[in-house]
Amino acid sequence: MTRAKEKTYWPHMIVGFIFMAIILGYWTVKAASSMPVQESNVLMQKYQMVDININEIMAKKAAFNQHFTIELMDTKSIINKDNKYSKRKQFEYVELQQGKNSFRFSIQSKHALQLQDAKVVFLLTRPHTRKDDQLREAVAYNQGNIEVKDIEITQKGRYVLQLRIDTPQGYIGYFEKDTYLN
Repeated sequence: MTRAKEKTYWPHMIVGFIFMAIILGYWTVKAASSMPVQESNVLMQKYQMVDININEIMAKKAAFNQHFTIELMDTKSIINKDNKYSKRKQFEYVELQQGKNSFRFSIQSKHALQLQDAKVVFLLTRPHTRKDDQLREAVAYNQGNIEVKDIEITQKGRYVLQLRIDTPQGYIGYFEKDTYLN
């Protein structure tokens, strides 16, 4: 007795699984490459340098905060009221204006220590991209006052205002505040 010719589908399934794996691999690479990775600029440095020197940075920041305070002057604040029933803390933002903006900072000494020849760096950035960063590296410092002028803002949304002060004594002061343009 001869057996009738039986069809087996397992070779077709193996070829189908290989073909599907190739398609899913291509789709994964295409989706991942369409979303660019942005480097973090926390504490106005590359994250690798912050990771390596975090203990030294925090000690210098604590020393600065022990002797000085940084305040943002002449700004209007808005409170985020996105969900009044939420138990989360409502954030307070500095309101920005469309077009040119100016920012004034006041450095107050706690122990009558003079801050001379400080190097001041200002950065206005967006939280998830560095494309719209506005960096000013040589900001003038004049007897406790810092003024940054002519910062052009055109796109609506959230920004982060950052200031870094390097003192000759080796202290480093940081200021960070969320801002928003309606």
